[in-house]
Amino acid sequence: MQNLFIRKYSISKVLIAYFAAIIFLIAAIFAGISIGAVRVPAGDIFYMMGGKFLSGSRGYEPDPMYLNIVFNIRLPRVVLAGLVGASLAIAGAAFQGLLRNPLADPYTLGVSSGASVGAVFTLFYQLSLPGAGLYTLPLLSILSAFVTILIVISFARSVDRSMKVETIILTGIIFSSFLGALISLMIALSGEELRQIIGWLLGSVAMRGWSYVRIILPFLLAGSMVLLLNTRELNAIAFGEERAQYLGVNVAARKFAVLGAGSMITGAAVAVSGTIGFVGLVIPHLARLLWGPDHKHLLPLSMLVGAGFLILTDLTARTIIEPAELPIGVITALIGAPVFAYILLRRRKERSGG
Repeated sequence: MQNLFIRKYSISKVLIAYFAAIIFLIAAIFAGISIGAVRVPAGDIFYMMGGKFLSGSRGYEPDPMYLNIVFNIRLPRVVLAGLVGASLAIAGAAFQGLLRNPLADPYTLGVSSGASVGAVFTLFYQLSLPGAGLYTLPLLSILSAFVTILIVISFARSVDRSMKVETIILTGIIFSSFLGALISLMIALSGEELRQIIGWLLGSVAMRGWSYVRIILPFLLAGSMVLLLNTRELNAIAFGEERAQYLGVNVAARKFAVLGAGSMITGAAVAVSGTIGFVGLVIPHLARLLWGPDHKHLLPLSMLVGAGFLILTDLTARTIIEPAELPIGVITALIGAPVFAYILLRRRKERSGG
């Protein structure tokens, strides 16, 4: 009887968590579409969406200006921001679970910086892979991200054969700083052409359009599917690699799968939005505090909350100093850096027994 009660309580808690996350995302989407230099009433948005996607709202004639603003300007921007936020959040949650450390995320591991280097080279030299067309940018960005994480892991192993998590993260931060300096050097030496990429590197989803949604979507779907299929293994690895192997988990293969899928998702996100730090750090940590460490629910909940968070962050970035815009990366860094310091101090206090 007690076990039945506990099971029902757990199911109710999970349903409440998903309900809250979905409501948060829907509210963020409506806010992102409604608020701006021209405010679009929520009722008009509802009727326009109904007429566009549900074949409803007959008899309602929307203002052509509202139609243009919603479907050609704000909706693609909101959708892209949501996809980027979901990508960075699920990648961060997976990296944290794999490395058993809440400080791990695509930014601190150097994956985002590696992807940025690949994207900058692609944009500056106007590279195009045969047959890839529009997908040249994300493919080269993903390749650069994956090479970076392999170098980080290899270097960390050469420094510390036991591959302590702290060593991996410190190595990632070192490589992230080095790659960031390399990009800055390229900008300084290359003249005005590359200077235009500075705003892109700071993170933005402005003026991207539906074509960028089509770029990131297949990589997000494929990468997140791989990660969601490895939730049981991530839960096992959370108790230590030796215990996971005892439970029948092929740790080496799962590491490769998670690192590869996380790098794919991160590379695609960087390709369409530039470098946006700390989303993969803050959102999984928040989700873990609120709903627990079970990756079966942590990964999808992180995606939902991460999508809503970045939509609201983009809304803040484009309205706080209107008509000008701030890069999204500035806002996420202002939020993420204190959270990073808090997590670091709390872990040190836990280790010292304080």
